[in-house]
Amino acid sequence: MSSRAAKPSFAELYTPKLVTVLREGYGLASFKADALAGLTVAIVALPLSMAIAIASGVGPERGLYTAIVGGFIVSLLGGSRFQIGGPAGAFIVLVAATTVRYGLDGLLLATFLSGLMLMAVGWLRLGTFVKYIPYPVTVGFTAGIAVIILASQLRDLLGLSLTGSEPSELLPKLGALASALPTISLAALSQAGLAILIILACRKWRPQWPAYLIAVAVTATLAWAAHLPVETIGSKFGGIPRSLPAPHLPDLSPARVLEMLPTAVSFTLLGAIESLLSAVVADSMSGRRHRSNCELVAQGAANCASALFGGICVTGTIARTATNVRAGARGPVSGMLHAVFLLAFMLIAAPLASYIPLAALAGVLATVAWNMAEREQVVTLVRASRADALVLLVTFGLVIFRDLSLGILVGFSLGALIFLQRMAQSVEVETGVPLVESDRADGDRPGEAYDGSRGGDPDIALCRISGAFFFGAASAVSAMLDRLDENPRAYVINMADVPMLDSTGAATMEAFARKATQRGADIYIAGARAEVRRALLNHGLRPPHVHYRANMREAIGAAREGREPASETLH
Repeated sequence: MSSRAAKPSFAELYTPKLVTVLREGYGLASFKADALAGLTVAIVALPLSMAIAIASGVGPERGLYTAIVGGFIVSLLGGSRFQIGGPAGAFIVLVAATTVRYGLDGLLLATFLSGLMLMAVGWLRLGTFVKYIPYPVTVGFTAGIAVIILASQLRDLLGLSLTGSEPSELLPKLGALASALPTISLAALSQAGLAILIILACRKWRPQWPAYLIAVAVTATLAWAAHLPVETIGSKFGGIPRSLPAPHLPDLSPARVLEMLPTAVSFTLLGAIESLLSAVVADSMSGRRHRSNCELVAQGAANCASALFGGICVTGTIARTATNVRAGARGPVSGMLHAVFLLAFMLIAAPLASYIPLAALAGVLATVAWNMAEREQVVTLVRASRADALVLLVTFGLVIFRDLSLGILVGFSLGALIFLQRMAQSVEVETGVPLVESDRADGDRPGEAYDGSRGGDPDIALCRISGAFFFGAASAVSAMLDRLDENPRAYVINMADVPMLDSTGAATMEAFARKATQRGADIYIAGARAEVRRALLNHGLRPPHVHYRANMREAIGAAREGREPASETLH
């Protein structure tokens, strides 16, 4: 006897985790733990937010606005206890391309529209479907993003001087950078190399130290003290402001909105995937469970607010979220405090940011890209099966050579087709199969078959269908049914192992029943689940020629007798 779990209520789906944590009892000890975790994450997020913004083609202050405003709202309204929101490396390519093509105003409008779409996705409870994206797609997508991020940092990493603008496509970009190799700056290369060495050394010997901040601080101090000829935030952007800008709405004219809708859809798709993947990582580390639709609503609100304050796309950030969990956070307060600490850093230490070398930030992002690549998972999937390898490589290739959204959509579609093929191949049709013990009638011998060739009733054709009977398997099942004995008095079909039956499968059974009826044979269906039986009944498989029994024993007994009771239960 099975029972279904009650559907969660609206409040259970959309109550922010902050409310849940406060209801459980939130004391001073929890606040201290969250404050320490928030400070730790803020130290990590400070250089990353500026580096990601610069790599995205906007000023470093845009990354701070995003982390402060968006990060605060993600934690305030989100469905995860530990999610940290802010600018993410996965968005670098999309944001940079949007900025080049549509300008900063277009980027802000696309971010705002994406926020509205994310809220709609959450309210429509579509967040659950993101989990159906195949694992090879996410790994291939992430690896492709890592390659693009690394390529985008080569110019600053090597201090190259290009005669024209840097191409956005990967192959032309690499060609232009290769042509500019004679202009390499040893000062910039040394700064980037030093930053990478510091990060790697901290991770190996002092993993609890803020490696990114230490790398940026050391390289900035060295560049200032030695008067190194390297480009800095101050020389390129004039520093960063010491306050948040006043909020203002982007251009919402109908023509501009229609122009930016495709980009907003790409932001929405990528943001939903990245945010929920980050929440899943937090769940696996903490043993908690996030509320996916609530999280998407919060991400949407955060993107709208970020755009109002001049920020870029907000999403859940896996590295900072993992840092938050490892730092001992108790709840969303840590994420809110992380945003407050970032605001304090900007208000107090903004002038110092002018001395940060761009080569050092490029080194930071190079290590981020290296960690994003998930090399072990790529090797595992390539070795696992040809199908998984194909999905991964197709997604990876499309991401780096064509388009992020196209890579996800094609990879998902290819993965879905492979899944359907595997499901279709798992459906089996067996004839003349013996009864299991629970279905055996008194006097039946173990292993006895009832197809007429092994001592059973020659007028009864026995068949068992197992597996999901859907459109992908309908043709194969139909062919097997057509090969059954053509002259029996009755067909007994065991469908106890059919977990689901779609309309194509039911239509296949209806066609078989129609042929059997024309030959004067009845059909007895044994063990069909309620949903399967309902689908068959809806397609006309009803008495007097089609009958339903609880198990094979009853079905074979009824077929032997050749008669049915006056009334038959159908539901």
